[in-house]
Amino acid sequence: MKRLILIFLLINLFISCDILRFSRFEIISWTPGEGIFSEPDNVTISLRFSNEPNRASVERNFSLTGNGNRVRGAFNWEGKKIIFTPLAPLEFNMDYIINLSSDACDLNGLSMDEDFNCNFTTRLESLRPYLISCFPPMYAEINDRRSEVKFEFSLPVTFKTLYDNISFSPSMTGLWRLENDNKLAVFTPSEPWARNTRYEIRLSTSLTNTDGMSVGKDFISIFTTRTDSIPPVLLYANRVTKKDEIIHLNPDNSSSNDGESYQENQDWEKDDKLQLIFSEPVDSVTVKNYLNIEDSQSLFMETSPGYKSEFIFRFDNIPVFESRFTLRIKPGVKDIDGNESKEEYVYKIFANGKYSKPPSLAGFRMPIAVNKENELTLEYFSINSLYEIISISDNYYPSGESVAAWIELYFDTAEGALIDPFSIMEHFRIETSNNVINFSPRQVKIKDFTVSDPQQGMEKFQRAEIKGILINSTDFGIINFLIAPGLRDSLGNKNENLLRISVIK
Repeated sequence: MKRLILIFLLINLFISCDILRFSRFEIISWTPGEGIFSEPDNVTISLRFSNEPNRASVERNFSLTGNGNRVRGAFNWEGKKIIFTPLAPLEFNMDYIINLSSDACDLNGLSMDEDFNCNFTTRLESLRPYLISCFPPMYAEINDRRSEVKFEFSLPVTFKTLYDNISFSPSMTGLWRLENDNKLAVFTPSEPWARNTRYEIRLSTSLTNTDGMSVGKDFISIFTTRTDSIPPVLLYANRVTKKDEIIHLNPDNSSSNDGESYQENQDWEKDDKLQLIFSEPVDSVTVKNYLNIEDSQSLFMETSPGYKSEFIFRFDNIPVFESRFTLRIKPGVKDIDGNESKEEYVYKIFANGKYSKPPSLAGFRMPIAVNKENELTLEYFSINSLYEIISISDNYYPSGESVAAWIELYFDTAEGALIDPFSIMEHFRIETSNNVINFSPRQVKIKDFTVSDPQQGMEKFQRAEIKGILINSTDFGIINFLIAPGLRDSLGNKNENLLRISVIK
């Protein structure tokens, strides 16, 4: 009896093994098949199995998704074939995936060896994005280790698909940005590409446009970087004017052995900026560290930090008019590859720009007496007059009486500048010893003068008339006509010195 039971078990085991070996449960055909179906309403979705399936198991493990969204529908069976009918018609311009999990089994409980996945699309092929161009091009050798990578597509793409589907080997971190209506993808590396290295850029077939359509095939581009051993050189040092005019600065070679003479760059204006142009991108930090200004104020770099070929500097404070200073760029400026500049560059500057000259007092004129014909006697004193006699007449200025008077001032100014009348009123005063006179200003005029003709020889100077009240005295002493520091003109030039003309009464 025991022997019969053993024989029965062996027969069942043999039958089971035979089922596993010769009757594998699998899908032998499916519809609609891979490809593009421009008429979604006519698409039939079906799976045909090799064995009689466990229908509940199949329905439970079946799914149809369109662009990642599950499609709901009903099942029908025709023998070993299942037919899935969507509750709503399939849509145009969609990518569909049919999936049946390997958990599905036949009536004998035999499951599939692996998941079943297939796909079809209702998109037209013309709607699939494709790559138009790539930079760097295939097998290119780049010199600039901060070069950007650029992909131009036929259709707009998204940020996420770039980060998910474009990779670099060796790995490189950086930022993507989109331009040209999101058709141009630009990758900026966070650090320079490694020297003398082969880079592989891989674009996955899963990269999609904004409508979710994939490119359909992989793309690989390869470029290399080379090692640069050439040190950077300074090509130009320029003066940039307020009107953005570029004036080349001549280097000073007086210390060299080639016999060249001393070079001075004149006409530097208060608003001028310094422009340095190098042969290749260099580190802004090293430019700033190795640029020295001798005998003047410090410079401020307006150019943003990083590796650049061109840099703009301005003075923290305006150079003093007619001051001299030296620009010196020492060796050590570094390029991206770590090469350092070898030369020293020296530029001599003279800050004597014709538009930067501060206004200064050149002289003054005032009426001293009046004759019977009511003509004024005028006296003029220049800035070089030192303790000359001013003959203020008691007849015209009776002692102790308030007399309407005026003082005419002459100013030497920058080309095109007008003297600021409010600045004159603010900074003009008269100081005396023994209270020989007292003058109270009331009004400043820069036209319609009491005497139309200027002092002879002073026609090219700016003229201002200060009207006021003068009280004379019988005492004698020194009269100081003063302009306090801060006198301004219409170009913004300012004289920081005390201006003085001293006479004796």
